[in-house]
Amino acid sequence: MPQHAPRVTQNLLDEPHIEGRLISVLQLHDRVKELGADPEDVADEYALDVADVYRALAYYYENPEEMKAVRERRETDLRDLRENIASNRPDGVSPPT
Repeated sequence: MPQHAPRVTQNLLDEPHIEGRLISVLQLHDRVKELGADPEDVADEYALDVADVYRALAYYYENPEEMKAVRERRETDLRDLRENIASNRPDGVSPPT
């Protein structure tokens, strides 16, 4: 049986993702585990091998502290972005509802 190299890499946005793709381990995990999507459907949606989805899930569970830090960094970045937008919004302009 041929051995396949792991396809999870770190060289994009300092976050683990599928090598050669923009899809992150966290995105794949959340699609499958948080939203309940079928791994095969997620693979089809992103034109991945289903094995890549399972590799990403394995990576997520093998590196819980790293993935917790990634999620926290994303949440902090999003909060900072929202605060920046709110503080720079011109008078009389309100966000869409």
